[in-house]
Amino acid sequence: MIVGLTYDLREEYLDRGMTEEETAEFDSPQTVEAIETSLQNLGYETERIGHLETLVGHLAAGRRWDMVFNIAEGLTGFAREAQIPALLEAYRIPFTFSDPLILALTLHKGLTKRVVRDQGVPTPDFAVVETMDDAEAVDLEYPLFAKPVAEGTGKGIDGASKIVSRDQLISTCDRLLSRYNQPVLVEEFLPGREFTVGILGTGRDAKSVGVMEVLLLEKAEADAYSFSNKENWHDRVKYTLVDGPVADAVTEVALDAWRGLGCRDGGRIDIRLDKSGRPNFIEVNPLAGLHPTHSDLPIMCNLGGISYDYLIGAIMTSALKRAAGC
Repeated sequence: MIVGLTYDLREEYLDRGMTEEETAEFDSPQTVEAIETSLQNLGYETERIGHLETLVGHLAAGRRWDMVFNIAEGLTGFAREAQIPALLEAYRIPFTFSDPLILALTLHKGLTKRVVRDQGVPTPDFAVVETMDDAEAVDLEYPLFAKPVAEGTGKGIDGASKIVSRDQLISTCDRLLSRYNQPVLVEEFLPGREFTVGILGTGRDAKSVGVMEVLLLEKAEADAYSFSNKENWHDRVKYTLVDGPVADAVTEVALDAWRGLGCRDGGRIDIRLDKSGRPNFIEVNPLAGLHPTHSDLPIMCNLGGISYDYLIGAIMTSALKRAAGC
């Protein structure tokens, strides 16, 4: 079986003049190498494809694969993560992770929260701010938390993301609207513990591979798992696996959201406790980072004694089962 690999290399876009923050979601050569090595260890033949433009050229030349392991984030638009999956779907080439509909939906945090809320999954009250008039009209209980509606890796999140006054809300929305050229998600801030739940599988087969608490250290920006904290996590963040009743409750909310949204194969759900200690959905990452030592999903697998080969193999097993129509 030939497995193609699609990805966006951070260094390639840095060479094009993009900034560190603009390329934060893209992958390193080490990630691609690790995935390819694991696939080969598992008995698959691999072929590196690369980004969308390269894929288009290969498809036009008649190249095909039995499966594509896709980690490409895409460049522009709310549907950027869905672009390669949509193209592969059009050519009837199976691929790992969620389908284009889900990837387009879940990149927009506001739309995702509307769907999750409609399914009865608890999530903080929120507003989507598209204009400064929307910011003026926000009627939520302070403190609040603001972030760009369609960014990952903590982009647009910093020590000022927690909002305690109306003046701060207006200035923060103005800054984020201008800088990121997209709506701002404003939600009620939850003061409790923060977790991320690793999930493998699809539908009823989906299961948690661990509940990891994110603990901010003294050097970290306060109250936010921010871009800077993630980039410098070694001395700012402590990760620890948790179990017991809290982990069970967090896992239940995460799996309800994962299955309700229709996410596939593997990813993460971020959960935070409210002031009463109840788990709330924050956001989903259906295309989670897979750097073997720096990304949250492999980190929690490492902490739980789950090998990187097992992680990649489980993703492939789920994707192959779907492709076979099982």
